[in-house]
Amino acid sequence: MKKNFLKVTQKGHFFDKKVLVAVSGGLDSMNLFHLLYEYSKELGIELGLAHVNHGQREESVTEEKYLKQLAKDCEVPFYLSRFEGIFSEEAARKWRYTFFAEVMEKEGYTALVTAHHADDQAETVLMRLIRGSRLRHLSAIKSIQPFASGELIRPLLSFHKTEFEDLFHFEDSSNTDLGYFRNRVRNNYIPQLKQENPKIDVALNHLADDTNYIYQALRDLTKDISTTDLVSFQQQTPAVQRVLVEEYLDNFPDLQLSRSQFEQLIHILHSNKNYYHILKNDYVLEKNYQNFRIYKIGPETYSQQKKIVIKSEGIFSYDSYIFSLNYPLKDADWVIYFPTDEPILLRGRQAGDTILVNGITKKLRRWFIDHKIPQKIRQEAIIIEQSDKIYGIVKLVTSDLSKFAKNDIIKATLYIKMKE
Repeated sequence: MKKNFLKVTQKGHFFDKKVLVAVSGGLDSMNLFHLLYEYSKELGIELGLAHVNHGQREESVTEEKYLKQLAKDCEVPFYLSRFEGIFSEEAARKWRYTFFAEVMEKEGYTALVTAHHADDQAETVLMRLIRGSRLRHLSAIKSIQPFASGELIRPLLSFHKTEFEDLFHFEDSSNTDLGYFRNRVRNNYIPQLKQENPKIDVALNHLADDTNYIYQALRDLTKDISTTDLVSFQQQTPAVQRVLVEEYLDNFPDLQLSRSQFEQLIHILHSNKNYYHILKNDYVLEKNYQNFRIYKIGPETYSQQKKIVIKSEGIFSYDSYIFSLNYPLKDADWVIYFPTDEPILLRGRQAGDTILVNGITKKLRRWFIDHKIPQKIRQEAIIIEQSDKIYGIVKLVTSDLSKFAKNDIIKATLYIKMKE
């Protein structure tokens, strides 16, 4: 395998100088690290070893210590992160790749290298089939793709696990836990399918490759069409429109629309109305008669200690809510009216806050007590303020000031909706 690995990596022109290797301590990543270390001179690369301790097993501490010593023995930098929060496969994955990206950008690495191999590819395709993923998501895992300040490279995709050298490694006991979907696919579903087709893994990889070719051909054929130009877009056949939208959505990797959400998006693009439509994950579709765009709303914060000043029309994210100034939100949960177009402040509680409700001005603290508002909700309360006056508290109460404005001259309207 060693000679083939060197040949594949040199032919693919995979690496450029500083390479960060993601190492879990399992057989796959240990093989990858040792191969890259052995051929580092031939490939002209400097290595760094990155490890995430998920803290889910007793062996995690031992693995961490071993890999730290391995990096020291090989005289390569060692980077460590310990997972925090509620553990899930998705949460752990996000944590890892966020950590890898931070190391790359801070330390100047040009590539992150992971140990995905041909068996992983077959498992991933089958998992996506079972989940009902769209056809384009059945395409092969890319051997090279942009990532952070450089590239994400998977040089082992053409190799099977049976080809790996039996190096010292740690066995992850969770790999046999059938509570994880991938483990069920690897240990149950694929072995059963091999009874019908002994080369099912090869067939799944071919399906992924064929899907890649189809979508690359479609990209080549539609590259001169402006997707966001609605005049040009609506001149295309419905089939081409769907391909164009799917391709456009690939620009937003953390925006994964379900089939029903995708169909809703297509429906909106066919309409002759202006739209400001919340999609998911803080993304918004903005559409007029000529064109459309999708963008992530901001500014965004998850701390009630921070403040947001809304000075102009638009859609904003704050904590668990979407705020839209002067653009109606469909099915808005609350609406606040203002008599001036002065900036609007979103903030947490402050000492001395008062609010006018039912003709009586009360200290906010007293209003909370009178209405038996739980302490946790008080701490998380979002205050809506204009010109040093409170116009409302999200989800709790609207000030008389907003009601007065509604019955008089409305200069600004703030629509509020909980995130889905």
